[in-house]
Amino acid sequence: MIESSNKNYIKYSWFLLGVVFLVILAGGVVRMTQSGMGCPDWPKCFGMWIPPTDASQLPADFESYLSKQDIDHSFNVYHTWIEYINRLLGAILGVFIFIYSVWTSIKFSDRKSQMKKLLWTNLGLALSLVIAAVVGSSVLLKIAGVLFVLLAFYSLFFAIRHALDRPVVIVSILLLIAVAIQGWLGKIVVDENLSVVKITIHMVGALVIAALPLININILKERKISVSPFLKHLLSGMIFIVLLQIILGTQVREEIDVISKALSYEQRDLWIDRLGSIFIIHRSFSWLVLIGTIALYYKSRKIVGFVKASSLISLNVFIIIILGIIMVYLDMPAVAQPLHLFLACALLMQVFYARIRVV
Repeated sequence: MIESSNKNYIKYSWFLLGVVFLVILAGGVVRMTQSGMGCPDWPKCFGMWIPPTDASQLPADFESYLSKQDIDHSFNVYHTWIEYINRLLGAILGVFIFIYSVWTSIKFSDRKSQMKKLLWTNLGLALSLVIAAVVGSSVLLKIAGVLFVLLAFYSLFFAIRHALDRPVVIVSILLLIAVAIQGWLGKIVVDENLSVVKITIHMVGALVIAALPLININILKERKISVSPFLKHLLSGMIFIVLLQIILGTQVREEIDVISKALSYEQRDLWIDRLGSIFIIHRSFSWLVLIGTIALYYKSRKIVGFVKASSLISLNVFIIIILGIIMVYLDMPAVAQPLHLFLACALLMQVFYARIRVV
């Protein structure tokens, strides 16, 4: 009954997860094409909301922007628009998550009319902030800003206090906070010219955002799957190992960035040979993932409702390993890199969802 009454909400949660992975894939393409500094400022691009399509459209002080770029210091329209589309997708995701949070706050409230009034008031204050910024009234901006923050916090408290399903509301609020932090991290990454540590944190942040809709889907799903304690422990262990593999893979990718830059982004056949011990560790851990996957498939092959999940996990692991082999022995083909990352993130979510579904 609970699941059927929330059918559209669950569908939207899946849709949200799909958009998150679209953004992750776009981020992988940015890394693949070395377009990370295609827009060397944030949130604008070359000081513009819509980036230039030609060097003649660059601002007068364009050299101060181009000096931040790694590949060269000339305008590259492809790099600029690849990075801009990545940011645009991130902004669209933020809008979808905002809609999700508003919908959740109203749908699961025992005081829907009051919740709607609070949200409309928040929207009015947000518009007054925009008007104050455009007009240039610092006094009005401060007053509206303080009122907006106070009312926003009260609205969050009200939404949680009067929630019919409090965990779902809390998760949706955490999702909104997470995407806001992710946007701020994006700015930090650009400001620090693609700092390696910040890029890794940014990646982990994306995975957190992907996991939160799955938690809500699981809460609203009525049927759970009963499995043995061994299988639950195995899934928990695989979550840790796959997450560690993604972090190690990000570190390998950062070493590749340094090596490729030193070689002027040429001689791809030398990139793997110059990697340090982090690559050996990453490659060795892949055996743990493979062993865990085989054990998972073997132990779950007779569990009704779980065979499909374990089969898809096994298929994904197989493809990821093949892509890894292709990158090692075929001189790091560019298209394999974002696919490898994308499928690794998908694997983590597959294992995570499988773990929270079982009892």
